[in-house]
Amino acid sequence: MGDPSIQTYISLLRGINVGGHRKVKMEELKTLYEGLQFQNVRTYIQSGNIVFQTSFNNCKYLSDVISGELNKQFGFPVPVIVKSITEFQYIYENNPFLKQNMDTQKLYTIFLSDDPDQYVIDQIAKKSEEDIFVLYKSTIYLFCSNGYGKTKLTNTFFENNLKVVATTRGWASVSKIYQIAQKLS
Repeated sequence: MGDPSIQTYISLLRGINVGGHRKVKMEELKTLYEGLQFQNVRTYIQSGNIVFQTSFNNCKYLSDVISGELNKQFGFPVPVIVKSITEFQYIYENNPFLKQNMDTQKLYTIFLSDDPDQYVIDQIAKKSEEDIFVLYKSTIYLFCSNGYGKTKLTNTFFENNLKVVATTRGWASVSKIYQIAQKLS
């Protein structure tokens, strides 16, 4: 049996390998994480999804350490959001749009660095005409009726209005990341 102090975490990097900018190879990310003494490091697609294990048990601390190391190694800031396997499992299992049998191709999850102000969320919800979203703590479940490419409720929109870092993943990616994390746990 493994060390019970070792826990599984998911880190989601913001803004790498988008439009040919801020290129970071997944191999280099894996090496960086292993250099931080993280174990069982797994990457998923080029947008910066890393599943790993460590005995550190503070997501904010892990975010700061990883972000600092990325900046040092690659020379540009990379915001990082870290979720424990327990948090990620809750996010995965409680998507309210799945219970409504909505098209999973139009479902997105926006991971936020902090819990936003509920008043601001309520004001944004009043302005959203076509797309709908539900907030749970520091996660936004988003349904884009015309796809993410046509929504006004983008990463940048939420970052500017909520004053937090945000990174978005399609539901297929969230599902795959969760499967990878489950295999490690």
